[in-house]
Parts: sequence; C-alpha cells; structure tokens
Amino acid sequence: MRVPSRVAGHDAARGLHADFIGGPETIIVEPLHPLRAFPYSFLQSVLRFMLSFTQLTLRRGARVLIQDATLQIHAGQRVGLVGRNGTGKSSLFSLMQYQLAPDKGEFTRPRNWEVATVAQETPALPVQALEFALDGDTELRRLEAALVKAEEAHDGDKIGNLHERLYQIDGYTARSRAATLLAGLGFTQDMQSRTVAEFSGGWRMRLNLARALMCRSDLMLLDEPTNHLDLDAVLWVQDWLASYQGTLVLISHDREFLDAVCTNTLHLHGEKLTLYPGNYSAFERVRAERLSQQASLRSSQEREIAHLQKFVDRFKAQATKARQAQSRMKMIERIQLVAPVIADNEFTFEFRKPLKLPSPLVRFNKVAVGYNGKPQLTNINLGIEPGERIGLLGPNGAGKSTFVKLIAGKLEALSGNMVAHPDLVVGYFDQHQLEQLDPKASPILHLRRMDPKAKDQELRDYLGSFNFKGDRAFEAIEPFSGGEKARLALALVVYPKPNLLLLDEPTNHLDLDMRQALEMALNDYEGAVVLVTHDRHLVSSVCDRLWRVADHAVQMFDGDLEDYARWLSERARGRATAATPMPEPEPVVPEKKVEVAKPVAAVSREEVKRLRDIVRKSESRQSRIEDLLKRLEQKLADPGLYEKSGGAAEAAKLMKEQAELRDELAKVEETWLEASGQLEGQGA
Repeated sequence: MRVPSRVAGHDAARGLHADFIGGPETIIVEPLHPLRAFPYSFLQSVLRFMLSFTQLTLRRGARVLIQDATLQIHAGQRVGLVGRNGTGKSSLFSLMQYQLAPDKGEFTRPRNWEVATVAQETPALPVQALEFALDGDTELRRLEAALVKAEEAHDGDKIGNLHERLYQIDGYTARSRAATLLAGLGFTQDMQSRTVAEFSGGWRMRLNLARALMCRSDLMLLDEPTNHLDLDAVLWVQDWLASYQGTLVLISHDREFLDAVCTNTLHLHGEKLTLYPGNYSAFERVRAERLSQQASLRSSQEREIAHLQKFVDRFKAQATKARQAQSRMKMIERIQLVAPVIADNEFTFEFRKPLKLPSPLVRFNKVAVGYNGKPQLTNINLGIEPGERIGLLGPNGAGKSTFVKLIAGKLEALSGNMVAHPDLVVGYFDQHQLEQLDPKASPILHLRRMDPKAKDQELRDYLGSFNFKGDRAFEAIEPFSGGEKARLALALVVYPKPNLLLLDEPTNHLDLDMRQALEMALNDYEGAVVLVTHDRHLVSSVCDRLWRVADHAVQMFDGDLEDYARWLSERARGRATAATPMPEPEPVVPEKKVEVAKPVAAVSREEVKRLRDIVRKSESRQSRIEDLLKRLEQKLADPGLYEKSGGAAEAAKLMKEQAELRDELAKVEETWLEASGQLEGQGA
C-alpha cells in the first residue's frame, strides 16, 4: 500500500515525501536531511498542531511575561504577534527557537524543522551580497561543497545522486532566485556584486532579511522585518510573505503589513497569550467587543459587591444579623472579579502650537540638489503651506531623504532658488535621530542643553506630557527601550515649537500604541508636515497630499497609496521588458507652449491649483472630523459611562465636543462646496 508522494501543503513545497514500508504503522519521511522513521499517528499529530503551548509560564528574572498559556499554531498559518513593547514578544521568539526554556508548562515543535530568523548583526565580511544571500539555503551549500569533493574524487555515482538532489530542491535556479529576492529588497545589479563590508548597517539588515527569505524553512520568525525598508521594499516583502507556504510568526507594528500578510493574530497582553482568527483589523474588532463585554461584566460585579458590602457594613455588629452578614461576606469572596478594563492606548501627547504660521513656509523655483556637485534631484518647483500634510513616496535611493535634508538646511541647492520665510522654524527628525542622543544624559539634561534658561518645573512638565514622569526624567537614557528613546528624540525635535515638521522614518522603534498617539498628535498639529515612512496606515491617516520622488524629480502624485503600488508594479514590469530606463513622468500640470505668452491663462492655472488644494484639504479634514465624531458617539453610547462616578460630567463634556465638531464639519463642508463649485465653473 502506498500513500501520495506529497504529504502536507508546505512539506510538498520542500520536497518532503512519504512511503509506507512494512505496513501502515511506519512512515519514512525525507525532510532536508537523512531519512528518519516516525509512527504514522505521531506524524499526523505533528502536521495538525505544529507549534504547541501547554500551560506555559515564561519569566525573565522575577518578572512574569506569560502565565498559563495554552494554544496551538497550525501548519501554514501566518501569525502576527502583537503587544506593547516590553511585554515579552522577543522572549517568546527565543522560546520558539529553544534558546529559552519555559519556567512552567511546555512548548513543542518538530525538532527537525528548519527555522529561519533574521540576524540582528552582520560583520564586515568580504563576501559578495549575492553569495551571502545564497548562504541562507544551508542544504544548497552543503550539496555544492559535496559536489566539488565528489568531482575531485571522480565518484560518478555520488555526483549523479547530488545532481538529482539539487534538481529536487530547485538548486539550479537558486542564483536567479536570490538575485530576484535582492532586487525586491532594493539591491541593484551592481550592488549585488559588492561585498557585505561595503554596505551600511541598514543595508546589512536587508541582507540578513534576504538570507532568511532564501532559507527553505518550515518556520519563519521575523522580528520587525520592515524597520530598515522603504515603502517599495515593504510592498515587495509583503507580497512574498503572503505566498509563503511555511508557518510564519511575525512581530510588526505596521498594521497595513499585518493585515496583508497574517491569517491569525497572537496578542500578548497582561501576561496572557491569546490567539485570534483573522488579520490585525479583525483582531481589533473582536478585541473591542470583548473589552466592551468585560467592562459590562465588571460593572455588574462591582454593583453586586457594593450591594452586599452595604448589608455587611450595616448589620455585622448586630447579633441577630451576624450570620446573614457572614454569609454575604463569603458571597463577596466568591465573586471572581474580571480584570479591570484598561484602555489599549493609555499614552497620548500633543505638539505645542507654533508661534507663527507664515505663508508660504518655503518655496522652490527650479531647484537642483545632490552631492559633490552632482544633482540627484532637478527642476523642483513646489511650495509648502501651513497646515499641509505631505507624504513623500518614491523608490529606494530616489532622493526622498535628500529632499528632506534640503528643506532642513542640511544640504544647499546646487542651482535654482529655495526661498524660506524668515519666520520658518523647522523640526527635523531624521532616520538616525536616536544615534544623536547622549546615552549618559537624562531626558531633562537633553532639554537643559537646548534651553539653558528654562525653569526645571517647565522642563519636567514638558517631559511629563511625553510620559517621562517622576524620576524617569532624571535617569540616564542608556537602558531605555528603543520606543522610549524615539519618544524622547521626538520631544526634543518639537520642543522649539516648529511650524514645519520633517519626519524621516519616525516610527521605526514605535509600537502600535505609540504610532496611534503620533497619528493623533500630527492630525491636531497646526503646522505643516513632510513625512517619509513605510507605515502606510500613518500616511493614509495623516497626509492629505502625496509627492512622488522618482526619476530625478519631485512632483505631486495624483492618487492614493493603491495607485502608487500600481505605478510601482507597472514601472517594474516596464524595466523588466525594456533595455532603456523608464522615461520621466510628465509633470502633473503640463504647460503648453501656446499658453506661455498668455498671462491670463497662467493666472487661471494658479487659481485652479489653489482651488484643488482647498478641496483636498477640506476632504481630508472632513474625514478626520467624521472619525472623531464616530469615536465620540461610541463613547456616548456606552452605558458604563453614565454609571461610573463622574460619568455625567464626562458625558456633558463629550456632548460639548460633539457639538463643536459638528459645527466645524458644517463649515468645512461649506468651504468644500464653494471651492468645488468654482472648479466646476472653470471646467476643471
């Protein structure tokens, strides 16, 4: 009797096959190493529950990270591991690699599994990037080395067997697959031939990721794989992981990335590990419903306890009622209070109001900028107004950070004219901002160096608004988490009350809660924002216009992120089929030669541009106000609001905010209607 030559979905992709020998109770399994025999029933159980946690407790020192967790992650599931920074996600990864042992209970996975992870450090190796990526496929390298020895020994049988195995694992296409993988991560053909030592730290992290993706793994553990990627590479990795056939556990704070990749969500919160079906958005919905039910149950329990306690307090001293009072005390003890509901995002902050909001903040007229006299971007003709939220999009290396440095005054224009208003105050957060912090200094000392004349209480109050409270403000930041350091760096950037914020990858060390707080702060900020980030949710939630940096140009992009992803795909296809590079896109508002000599037409075009800007801003503000109103309505619809102490006053405050927002929404809609009508009147 025989069974099919392919056993499980992912195992088929690895070339694992099985045959009965000597009866139906034993099966021979060939993974990536010598043959082993397993009982059939055991193999079935392994295929069914690939990762198993049983009554598992995990501690780090005296601190409990996970308490009594029992769950299974099935074969082929792609699981997003979410939770606040410091809750134990990285420790859980160490457990799944058998680098940590549970303090109680059990974690199991098949010992013969190939596990792929991304190394956090890469030495300055003299190995070519392509070869370094290929090293991720360890069996391929073993077979290549064995083949060299067999050829030297003229062992024909062994040579034939090795070539057969290379064919089975698709080894003959490995180099082309590795090249495609590196290209998706932003490595040009020239870069793929450079040595690892020639790359900076961020690019070496990309090489580590390429090496992990090249591994033909059963289990892949990825901890923030998008941190050192631009949006283009993030989209490529997202598509790659969405088709990954193995079991994936992914730590990420990019909700769009989690939504696109994951089939399940594993939530680590309050020492509890809970597996939810669906992606991150589905998890948020289910989690919100459970919290609502939990709040209702706790409120009911508290009312019952209060009622019983009132009887006990009244009659416990009376002999005739003592027995009843004691009975009610036991009833109170028996009531198992559910965990108090704590808002998922307890942290909020806001940016202080700029001192002045001049218009325009900065203008570019035929500006070129680059390095060592060689322009990277040319013919920039744009301006930035107060209140604008601009998201910069573009392929890796196109010049997004170069353009931001130009605005920040870190680079000078090679030609053309950049005019900054005398009252322009720039707050610049670059992607290496954390490296500029003094690890031996405290948060308050960092501020004191910026503003020696400020009073201590003023500095403490300011730091408290960024959640550096009490003694935390006076502690050296060296042991702070990456998220805390990023929060401090952001606080320092916005301390001078800038009217233009330049944020180049501000979210790399921020968890989902902090990203949400940043999103709300940016939406309430009155100045202008120029944002470079691979976090698509932040771009969609904050930015009301997009500028594309590509083909040596910076131009307005008429579309959303989905349109941009399509443009990237079309651009990649065009470059794959054409020997010459893709021509530069036409300007968004092309000028016709016949109109150059007509001042009236030029004025009309400027007016159309102004009206379109008003329409875009109005639509964006409408969307934000409607979201705020929806949140307020949800709070006002919660029965628990009116039952708790001070609930009536809070409800009145919320209703006042609701009325103010509705008034503002009406004004914004009126502005939108007026501008839209004028556009229609001009046929635009």
